[in-house]
Amino acid sequence: MKVGFARVSTQEQDLNVQLSKLNEFGCEKIFQGKQSGASIKNEEKLKELIDFIREGDEVIVTRLDRLGRSLKSILDSIDSIHNKGACLNIIDGSLNTSNDNPFSNAMINLCGVFAQLERDLIKVRTAEGREEAKAKGKHLGRSPALSDEQAKELLKDKLNGESIASLARKYDVGRPTVHRTLERVAKNATKREGQ
Repeated sequence: MKVGFARVSTQEQDLNVQLSKLNEFGCEKIFQGKQSGASIKNEEKLKELIDFIREGDEVIVTRLDRLGRSLKSILDSIDSIHNKGACLNIIDGSLNTSNDNPFSNAMINLCGVFAQLERDLIKVRTAEGREEAKAKGKHLGRSPALSDEQAKELLKDKLNGESIASLARKYDVGRPTVHRTLERVAKNATKREGQ
């Protein structure tokens, strides 16, 4: 039996391309999820797959890194698949473990190493981009709940004696947001004074 495994790392990403390829490849059952390859949820989905497969089955994935985010997790997954008497076939052609030979085993290790290298390079580039954005003064992360203008109004209201709870109701935000906004306004005022 051909059993597929599809995974994307975030809820925003789309599984349809992988699912389409797995269906074209003749998968009769497909395990799928939207979770990081390093997450516990990914381990749980892989466990479901491994519990399901039987001797002689063929596990199909579109790319090797769909099995996990680290070399160790990928190799552990392959070992688990082999221990069940099944083989692994990567649609992109990089690997088919139905032939148990030294070349195939070397390819497993090489593919895992390159998948890990690619992820490490992405991490480095992301960190560099983040540092460059910080140096240019760009805001990283989620935008504040209240605009600068709203934050100034909130500060005025606070100075006029309104409570944190009433400010939260008035601006339709949580109390932690009110505290953060007041801190932000104070920090910005300190920066302007120091210039």
